[in-house]
Amino acid sequence: MNETDGNDRKRGSGARHVYDELRDEILNLILAPGSAIDEVQLAERFGMSRTPIREALVRLAGEGLIESLPNRTTMVAPIDFLNMHHYFDALTLMYRATTRLAAQHHKAEDLQRIRALQGEFSQAVVAQDARAMIATNAAFHLSIAEAGGNTYFTSLFRRLLDEGRRLLRLYYQSYQDRLPSRFVDEHDEMIAAIAGRDMDLADRLAHSHAQQIVEQVRRLLTAQGRLEIEL
Repeated sequence: MNETDGNDRKRGSGARHVYDELRDEILNLILAPGSAIDEVQLAERFGMSRTPIREALVRLAGEGLIESLPNRTTMVAPIDFLNMHHYFDALTLMYRATTRLAAQHHKAEDLQRIRALQGEFSQAVVAQDARAMIATNAAFHLSIAEAGGNTYFTSLFRRLLDEGRRLLRLYYQSYQDRLPSRFVDEHDEMIAAIAGRDMDLADRLAHSHAQQIVEQVRRLLTAQGRLEIEL
């Protein structure tokens, strides 16, 4: 391996590290929507040149997590409240479709993974660890989608869950990170419906589960004056 290859690999590793750190901070609202991103400050923070910083920012921009303005200012992407109802519609549909398909097509090993992830989610709820709750909740629902066997639905659902992580952080904050146990129980009820191959019940439970999240976020945003329109 020549010196150029080694430098490229080191730079690529640095860009991945910056990307991972910033992405986590954006999705967990450590970096607030609309806050400025300064390449110079990031280079100082991570102790590297601006080249890997820029590569990380390009990747984040491609995912819609940061935006570059005409005056060359870079900022954390705001949450698109005006189109939130479209997002909620798509999210609810994916909850329903993936859970219904899981009830129809799951295998025994799928149920094992779903139950294991539910156990991890339950532990995160008890620990009041919001980051872990968000991560394990997403993994739980994606495992249900994977059990359904439709890769297109799984891909779309993954994107929606990813885009909704900032909203879900607000959702947990509305409970002071003390999620009511009934929402953990709803996961167990969905698992039981899937295991029993009751597609209609799985659909109804998934719809109800999604709706309570949507309604809580709506109430939270309205109460905080985040929205001036009715979602």
